[in-house]
Amino acid sequence: MAYTAALLFGQGEEKSLVDMIGKYFIGRQERSFVRRGSVESCDDISPHPNMDAGVEQEERLLQQDVTRHIERCLTEAKASVLHCEALLLPRQMTARVGRDVLSAATDEPCGLRGASIRVYVETKDGVKSLGNIRPDPDVTSTFELSLVLKAHQAHGWPPLKHIFDGNKVMKLRPEYKLVKRKLYSSASPVIHQFN
Repeated sequence: MAYTAALLFGQGEEKSLVDMIGKYFIGRQERSFVRRGSVESCDDISPHPNMDAGVEQEERLLQQDVTRHIERCLTEAKASVLHCEALLLPRQMTARVGRDVLSAATDEPCGLRGASIRVYVETKDGVKSLGNIRPDPDVTSTFELSLVLKAHQAHGWPPLKHIFDGNKVMKLRPEYKLVKRKLYSSASPVIHQFN
């Protein structure tokens, strides 16, 4: 004996499973959207109009948190790795870096939580590692971002060199680069230059 789908719904009515489920969950009211075959084409009006504002607020908080981590990393490395008393940064540089780090993490499965951020400074003596930042230590890192900041090369007049001793003050340039490498992929790293 063969059974057909129409027997499930009773008395030979031809109804689809989707219509039946829709009536069960939504009732007999009309839907306010038209489905055209993909999630992006749904004309549904969001039941939570402030949802976008919440996402923007969360992104701002993530950016501020990354910015604080980068500033802390620079502060800790000032005396220990860079061997200077003062580290001068261009205005709003850490906020720009935080925004760019957040932007680089948007297409990742865990977002910024899956990042491992390594901070470096390129000096005349080579590249120095300043530290590693893990936004969420409980999440396994899926990608690595290397932030390479660039130090100003002091080309001063030799008789005034003792006034502007390079060991006391280090100045960073506004240019930096982010190198993104996916940890569980054979894809080659992506390098972004920022001015």
